[in-house]
Amino acid sequence: MRATLMYTMLRFLLFIVVFVVLYVAGARSFLLLGLAILISGILSYFLLTAQRTAMSGAIGRRLGGMKGQISTLGRRLDAGASREDDE
Repeated sequence: MRATLMYTMLRFLLFIVVFVVLYVAGARSFLLLGLAILISGILSYFLLTAQRTAMSGAIGRRLGGMKGQISTLGRRLDAGASREDDE
């Protein structure tokens, strides 16, 4: 969760910085918004690689822990279904 929050905050900060720079440069309206989204997205791809890797690792570990719970739930559902079929 912490890695995801950090990555999201840095992406937002990068967007704000690019937005302000473009505004000072004279971009306005939808052009300002579109360019800010595009440029900050491209910059974040290169500048935030470490944070993105940390975030994906944290999400992977969390999903790995959930796999055991899902398989246990599947076995319980199968057992319940077979008992219903026997009745």
